[in-house]
Amino acid sequence: MNQTVFIVDDDEAMRDALTQLLEAVGLRVETYADGPAFLAVYGKGRPGCLLLDMAMPGMTGLEVQAELKVRSLMIPIIFLTGHGDIPLAVRALQAGAVDFLEKPIKGGALLERVRRALKLDQEWRQAQDRVQAVRQCHARLSPREREVMMLAVTGLTSKQIAQQLGISPRTVEVHRTHVMHKMGAANLAELINLAASCTP
Repeated sequence: MNQTVFIVDDDEAMRDALTQLLEAVGLRVETYADGPAFLAVYGKGRPGCLLLDMAMPGMTGLEVQAELKVRSLMIPIIFLTGHGDIPLAVRALQAGAVDFLEKPIKGGALLERVRRALKLDQEWRQAQDRVQAVRQCHARLSPREREVMMLAVTGLTSKQIAQQLGISPRTVEVHRTHVMHKMGAANLAELINLAASCTP
């Protein structure tokens, strides 16, 4: 997976220094002088993490973070903050940022946090892929199979499901078998977890 470290900072010297540091360890880097420039090109499906300056003219780091949320774009954000921005950084963490670094930034600490954020991005994407796969399986169920599944995961027996749906217990068993097979579930506990992923 080709991950990119996106740097958004209005300070050109800072962008250059960060780029040099990250590229020296083989990381791919893209830099932007402000939030709107980054938001104009960043889209879904671009793996990586974001090093985001807190205090920028025009659009602040918090505003960039809020706009990503509005667009449902998930990317681990590490805020770069000056000393006076610490209360803002705490707000940013509460809004979902993964970390913040105080300027001036120590190279070793930065690399460690960036690697952690890239690992997190990978984990998020794998989780999203799993949910997507489960939803595709769910979409292949017939309407009746979906009904049987939703009742089965509430703990009802085949007999109780049959009474509720007005069909025979044998028919319920056939549907249950199809549901387990199509959803790739080995047992009821797995099916309950998979069913939870099907509800957006």
